[in-house]
Amino acid sequence: MWSRFMSLLISSWRVLARPASHYSLGFLTLGGFVAGIIFWGGFNTALEAANTEAFCISCHEMRTNVYVELQETIHFSNRSGVRATCSDCHVPHEWTYKIARKIQASKEVWGKVFGTINTREKFEAKRRELAEHEWARFKANDSLECRNCHEFAAMDFTRQSERASNQHSTALASGDKTCIDCHKGIAHHLPDMSGVPGWE
Repeated sequence: MWSRFMSLLISSWRVLARPASHYSLGFLTLGGFVAGIIFWGGFNTALEAANTEAFCISCHEMRTNVYVELQETIHFSNRSGVRATCSDCHVPHEWTYKIARKIQASKEVWGKVFGTINTREKFEAKRRELAEHEWARFKANDSLECRNCHEFAAMDFTRQSERASNQHSTALASGDKTCIDCHKGIAHHLPDMSGVPGWE
């Protein structure tokens, strides 16, 4: 048994040590592994850089429109000093969902390149459409990004206003409501909501 294992090990080593036109298979495997680590590190570094607030507001469309609105809200300045940045609300934290969101966001780059919202007037004309896309995404993922910071189980309903306590406990009990159902416009101005049930 031992000799069979040793002969298998020796024959494997010979395959790895045998030169492929200029380099051994072992060298190529090790080189591929190191290149993979470097690529993965670079990819993750670029991904994290694209999640910073500085990156998000580097486009004037975001800086002069939605970022200005965010600065007026409790998510930007509050008594506890906890600030929600763009990616906290618009990019999921889990890696697979984050990658899917980044792929979806490539359409936003397309919009930047072709100037579909490069003026305040163009942005306002598309505000409702853009907001509805985000609201639908939040609804579909049960407001995942909200729940990264706000959790029903951690809420003390006795310290909330009566209206908030009623709404949160009802939403928790029913299970069919998610944060975005009631909190549209929590960080940005609402678009024209005419024709939307409950907002008229």
